Amino acid sequence: MLDYRLVQTAVIGDRNSDLPVILPMDPRELDLWRKAHPSYTYWCGLQLDGCGGELSDRRYTNKVCHFAHHPSAPVCRRTANGESSADHLFIKQGVRRLLDGKNLRGKVETRDLGTGPGDAVDVHLVGSRRRLRFQLSSVDHRAWRRAADELASDGSDVDWILASDGPVSQQIVSRHGYCLRVRCETVGGERRVHIGAEARDRTVIWTPLEDCGLTPSGIVTPRVEEIRLSRPRQKPLAFPIQGGAVFAIVTGVAVPADSPFASEDRHLLVADVKPMDSPISRTLVSLPGDTAAPPADHVYRVSEGARILLGEKSEGWAIEATRYVRLNAHEAQRTGLWTPPQVDHLQPTPAQTDHLRSAPAQVSTPIAKPSAETPVTDMPLNRLELVSALRDVLSRSAGRRATVTWDELARAISPEMSTYSIADRCSLLVEVDRPLRDRVPVLSALIRKGGAPLPYLPRILVQLGVPRSETSPDIARWAQVETDRAFAAHGTPPSAMPPRHRLGSSQGVTRQRQGSGRPRRTAEQQMAVRPSGGNTPPEHVRVRRLRGLVQQLEECVPRLSKPVRSRVRRSISGAQTWLAYHDSAVTPAQRQVLATRIPKHIVRTLEKTLQAARNDVRASKR
Repeated sequence: MLDYRLVQTAVIGDRNSDLPVILPMDPRELDLWRKAHPSYTYWCGLQLDGCGGELSDRRYTNKVCHFAHHPSAPVCRRTANGESSADHLFIKQGVRRLLDGKNLRGKVETRDLGTGPGDAVDVHLVGSRRRLRFQLSSVDHRAWRRAADELASDGSDVDWILASDGPVSQQIVSRHGYCLRVRCETVGGERRVHIGAEARDRTVIWTPLEDCGLTPSGIVTPRVEEIRLSRPRQKPLAFPIQGGAVFAIVTGVAVPADSPFASEDRHLLVADVKPMDSPISRTLVSLPGDTAAPPADHVYRVSEGARILLGEKSEGWAIEATRYVRLNAHEAQRTGLWTPPQVDHLQPTPAQTDHLRSAPAQVSTPIAKPSAETPVTDMPLNRLELVSALRDVLSRSAGRRATVTWDELARAISPEMSTYSIADRCSLLVEVDRPLRDRVPVLSALIRKGGAPLPYLPRILVQLGVPRSETSPDIARWAQVETDRAFAAHGTPPSAMPPRHRLGSSQGVTRQRQGSGRPRRTAEQQMAVRPSGGNTPPEHVRVRRLRGLVQQLEECVPRLSKPVRSRVRRSISGAQTWLAYHDSAVTPAQRQVLATRIPKHIVRTLEKTLQAARNDVRASKR
């Protein structure tokens, strides 16, 4: 009867023994082994995941010597029969000899983690709160973390010694600068254990286990000591921030001395940080150290390369930035991290107070007191800072429901502004209010001259794209309504803004006066004008139809759902742009682009949009 259950490793003594042996494969070496150990009995041990039956050594000259089961032995289902099948027992014996040689107390046991008793060897160094895990079977990251938490449940530190290279070993190398490895080599009838130290460059230097040190800090090899002395500080985990973040430095708060985010070549500061679409949090920011730390009286944006740093042991988090830019005053105020400094104002008299309450839009209140206590800075402002300062002063004036003059703006911001030409003033104010948006008031309407709007306000509105602003006689009424909108938007608390006043052309006013005997058509009657028959309607009929459709769509906007509202606003914006072209209220460059648009196509688009808006309103009512 042939025995196909050939094995290379066994245990000595009985079925429960943990003394491993590997049979010499050369017949001459086997003869020497038999003479040296004539009384040994060999077993397919239970700690080898064997059947527990007795084995006999077989000597061959034409093939490898091996162990074999007795013909009467039970059926053995052992799958690992090679030289490495008893490595866990050789490691167990090697660690015991090392503990005895170092006069250390420790407990060594093998572990079955699901594939057999040779999956791992655990070593607990008594009295040092240190555990060693020889991981011989393969393991993924999640299983490794679960095992690490289990071993460290009593507060012990865990050293991992891995048998194979893989993602887990590279994870350990990236965290600690090295990883411990284990392997066994066949020498005669046993397997010699070697401990390796794998560095970041993937090189491994091996040391026999008996030559290693075993201390309360774990297994130590010469290579491990060298890496520990030269390894850099462990870096925290880093994740990119989508959308960037804004931050403002906090003064008077010290950075923790042992923070894991500290670095010699970077500034680590306490800051209030607001990532995109997230609340403000107080944490640490790590900034490049090749320049001075930024001043604490500004707000900064990190738009590219921002990362969140996380500590491994609940050490909090930090923001790491490679580049950052300072926000202007208007943008900084919108973040909620900065408010403009309070400026002393002249106290109005009781008569002025009563007048402010009755007609707030007609009163011009000084912005700042030109005194020695509040000197105007001599530092010249660049273009961006000047526009930002103008926007801030006008916003604060609107918050007090007061108008201003240009001279008062110059006293509050820069005396040079009083010498600016009309063209320079228009250019600045256009930048203050650009781009024109329905929900944002035009702050230039707050500026008065002799109690009336600026005489060059139409020039500003033309550059902003306000239709019919250059030919309309209704600029004063438009400025008054826009002033009320600014008071509502910047008041404390803000209130609902009235709709923006629509300017009419001077030609339309003249025709209305000449035909005053006829009743004026309502918007609905104008909207009802449609081309009849197959004749092409004249352009002025289409323009009237276009204005009527825009008016109807604007009335529907508050009652629409979000998707339809976005579509309606896009249609209104496109129509208003073309109407501005029709009224000659666009720049020459815009005129060249808009001249190619056909008004009847715009009317058809608005009619389809209006039908969709009506259907949406009906659906919401249902």
